[in-house]
Parts: sequence; structure tokens; C-alpha cells
Amino acid sequence: MQRREFISLVSVAATGWPFATHAQQNGQMRRIGVLLGNAEGDTQAVAGLVAFKTALQELGWIGGRNIQIDYRFAAADLDRMQTLAKELVVLQPDLIMGQTTPVIAALQRETKTIPIVFIIVSDPVGSGFVASLAHPGSNITGFINVAERQVDRNAQGDPA
Repeated sequence: MQRREFISLVSVAATGWPFATHAQQNGQMRRIGVLLGNAEGDTQAVAGLVAFKTALQELGWIGGRNIQIDYRFAAADLDRMQTLAKELVVLQPDLIMGQTTPVIAALQRETKTIPIVFIIVSDPVGSGFVASLAHPGSNITGFINVAERQVDRNAQGDPA
């Protein structure tokens, strides 16, 4: 499996979207680093990680068999984020998934080569993580949640 395919697979699993593919069963163990800004016992983080692991399993990636996931939790501590980012980079994972803008900033300082997939980042372009949403241009890519704002034309004085 090519590196881009693997990154796409993890990106899809990270968002919980279905993806019609199966893990390559060639005996090669893949490694993912996960760095979250939450505390380890945070219920939202736990629910997200359960969904992440379930999606990976549905795609054929089984923990301990063909994939190893190294989890780190920063508990909203910026110094801890940087320390944990260094720790994950030393492990040389195939990719790192990070959550929150400060976590991605810490990861960005530690590696320019290991692919980083972000979730829950408010402004990846403005933060300097990617060149543009359409063309990230570096080792960082990911997903943002942007809801289009409904404009009430009447409130602006425009005719309906």
C-alpha cells in the first residue's frame, strides 16, 4: 500500500466516514501516533477514539495485528503538548493524527517529514499549517468543520 493511500485511509477513519477499501494483509505493521489536547479520561475524547478504532477495524486495520496506535493526551497543557509531540516523532510513526490547533502547532515544530492529519483545527491556513485548503503543500493535511453562515437578506435591508 502506498503512503498516500495509507494517509487517506487514516484520514477517512479519523472522520468516521465509510470508505470502500481493506487493509493490506502483507504482515507489515503500520504505526499511527495520536496526540489529543484533551485529558485521557475526557468523555468526548474517549468517544472519538472509540469511533476511530471502530472505523479502522471495519477497514481491516486491527490493533496489534497490522497496526499499532500510540496515544498521547496533553490535558490542555502547552508544554506537555510539545513534549508529547517530540515523543511521538521519535517513534517514527507512519503518520500522526492530531486534534486542536495548539497540538498541530507543536507537531509542526517537531517534524516536516512525517505526515500529520489534523481534526478540530480552527484556521489551518491562517495558522500556517497548510498553504490552502485545496492544496496543503506540506506534510500536514486534515479536516475542518465549517458551517456556512446563513445570511438573512431582510435583516440587511435587501428585498426578499
